[in-house]
Amino acid sequence: MSDDQYKAKMQRKKAHIDSRIEQANIDKGIIVLLTGNGKGKSSSALGMICRALGYDMKVGVAKFLKGVQDTGEDAFLAQQPNIQTVFMKTGFTWDTQDKEYDTTMALETWQKAQSYLEDKSIDLVVLDELTYMISYKYLDEQMILNALNKRPKNQHVVITGRAASEGLIEIADTVSEVKDIKHAFRANIKAQKGVDL
Repeated sequence: MSDDQYKAKMQRKKAHIDSRIEQANIDKGIIVLLTGNGKGKSSSALGMICRALGYDMKVGVAKFLKGVQDTGEDAFLAQQPNIQTVFMKTGFTWDTQDKEYDTTMALETWQKAQSYLEDKSIDLVVLDELTYMISYKYLDEQMILNALNKRPKNQHVVITGRAASEGLIEIADTVSEVKDIKHAFRANIKAQKGVDL
């Protein structure tokens, strides 16, 4: 491809992108759903948390499923003044092996998460691993969808977890599926501080 051909191609691309940006004129809070079997859903949500905090926005985080794990992001977020966090107290459900207790803890965590979704001062709400709460039937999907629909107009929400329900997919503005191609854990490499924890 000659320099002139390359320049013409990039000019067409720029014109197309500029046109799409001009058409995007709706300003509202969006729901981002990060699902799939690959690593990186919660990490992506953390990136959005950092982005929001960088703009001095207020953030509410509800962590389902991984509640008792000590992670680097939890240590970092605990130092941030513009963030509120609630952790489901059970940790991984395969550790407790007690559906009634897990359901009670999920509901307790959800009540705090729902208060974030009702708070106009919170700009971004992250519902980490929420998809499991629906698929394990700890929380009622319609109750969650109702809360998402009633949230403040400009509040953004990020939902993470595998096997997202059809209702969550339908309500979300952006849905990304993280595909698992290869994972170090399957090669018997333990979780690494700063990468996995």
